[in-house]
Amino acid sequence: MLFLILFLFILALIFFWQSGVQRREAGLPGGRVIYTDTGGWGVVERPLYYSPLKLTGKPDYLVRNHGTVIPVEVKSGRAPDSPYDSHIFQLASYCLLVEKTYGKRPPYGIIHYNDRDFAIDYTPELETALMELLAEMRRDEIKNSVDRSHDQASRCARCGFRDLCDQSLV
Repeated sequence: MLFLILFLFILALIFFWQSGVQRREAGLPGGRVIYTDTGGWGVVERPLYYSPLKLTGKPDYLVRNHGTVIPVEVKSGRAPDSPYDSHIFQLASYCLLVEKTYGKRPPYGIIHYNDRDFAIDYTPELETALMELLAEMRRDEIKNSVDRSHDQASRCARCGFRDLCDQSLV
């Protein structure tokens, strides 16, 4: 009987260790996962929505740690030297949605790449830049034509509008 108890205790330790490894590989901070959009842990949650801005988003994870909800966005590629602006603004959108949904402003969010994590502070300056970007996008929605915003042929090659675009690089 003692051997069975010892075996079960060792097995529990192995499972506990393995869960920590998986959490670190996913780029998750300590705390309880309260939301996931990966589908790997069960049913995918409803998107977060903030009606005054008509803003919707589905962060990969939301982790509650000491009463604060932290959004985590997982990217599949290798990390750049610093996160791309588009990734930062995506994460800032999730921070805004978390604040409006849960009533408490997250101090930061995390962008997880295969080989590196970035903690991005959700500062008032970043929120202001996000609001300006959202306003610019709303203005562009009503325009008949919007200029291409890059000079990267690889982005054009993957774009869903490349066949309709008169500014395509490919």
